[in-house]
This record gives sequence, structure tokens and C-alpha cells, in this order.
Amino acid sequence: MSSDTTTAAAPYDRDVFHVEGEEHPQGSTLLGFWLYLMSDCLVFAVLFATYGVLGRSYAAGPSGADLFDLNLVAINTAMLLLSSITYGFAMLAMDKGRVPATQGWLAVTGLFGLAFVGIELYEFVHLIHEGATPQRSAFLSSFYALVGTHGTHVTFGILWLVVLMAQVAKRGLIPENRRRLLCLSMFWHFLDVVWIGVFTFVYLMGVLP
Repeated sequence: MSSDTTTAAAPYDRDVFHVEGEEHPQGSTLLGFWLYLMSDCLVFAVLFATYGVLGRSYAAGPSGADLFDLNLVAINTAMLLLSSITYGFAMLAMDKGRVPATQGWLAVTGLFGLAFVGIELYEFVHLIHEGATPQRSAFLSSFYALVGTHGTHVTFGILWLVVLMAQVAKRGLIPENRRRLLCLSMFWHFLDVVWIGVFTFVYLMGVLP
């Protein structure tokens, strides 16, 4: 009798352990990603602080008022803000289990991201053509470091987005893909918030006398 009870209970115990084991990786992944974002916050905090110290050290060279095209930067800002909105639509479609809509909104998000990176590269090329290279002054060194680091993050986010779209196309909106899309969503919106700081602190304040 005891042996039968033990045998019958064993599968139930294994099922309970299996369910608990499935919940644990999701919490661990999200916690680990939050820790990564906090470390990235420190990186950008250092870059902002560096620019705050060196942002007026022109070394008799051009200043932000001489170099920055606010109309171009405003368009670039709109590209990134729109990409965050479309990613939000992708997450809403994901919650409803609509794979084609999710993929469509992710594709639009990627296009906005590519437009942002393209405009930023155009700005860098134009500045370098005008002689405003990173070694020209401490102001320009800190400017390229801060804005370039953000642009590199956006580029990485676009590559990550492409990989996730391929995974969703292959396996659908399984729990693992939903979790990955959620992590990328946090990353993408984080970059949006950082860029608002860059736009305000670097570009808007940079054109002030």
C-alpha cells in the first residue's frame, strides 16, 4: 500500500517541480536584464557627466551653436519617438497573439530605427567634413563619445530586433519569444529616454550662447 502511494505521488511531485522550474527562468531573465539596464544607466551617467565638464571646452574651435542643426536633430528625435510608439503597438499585438501584426509593427520599428541611425551618421559625416573631428576639442570628443555610444546601442537594438523577428517567424509567439520581446521593449524605451536627455542637454543647451 505504501509503495503504491509513493509511486502515485512521484509523478505529481515531478510535475510540480517542472512547473516551478518553468517560472524561475523568466523571473531570472527579467531581473538580470534590469541589472544590465542599471549598469547601462551608469555608463550613460558617466558620459553625461563628462560632457557636462568638457562641453564648453572648445579650444578656440566651433561650439554647438556653430555646428548643430536643430531641424535635423528634431527630425531624428521624431524617428526614435515614433519607433517607441510602434514598438508599443507590437507589444499590444503580441498580447493578443497576433503574429502577423506583431511582425509588421516590429518591421516598422526597425525602419524608424534605421532612419535614426542613418541621420546620425549623416550628421557625423557632415561635422567631420566641416573639420569638427573628435580630436579637435574636448567638447567634440565628449560629444562624439556620448552621441556615438547611444547610436551604437540603437544599432545593436536593430540587430536584436531582426533576430527576434526571425525567431518569431520560425517558432511563433512562444513564452520564450514573448520574454525576449519584452526585454527588447525595455531596452528600446530606455534608449528613447536617454536620447531625450541627449537632445535636451547636448543639442538644445548647446545652441545657447
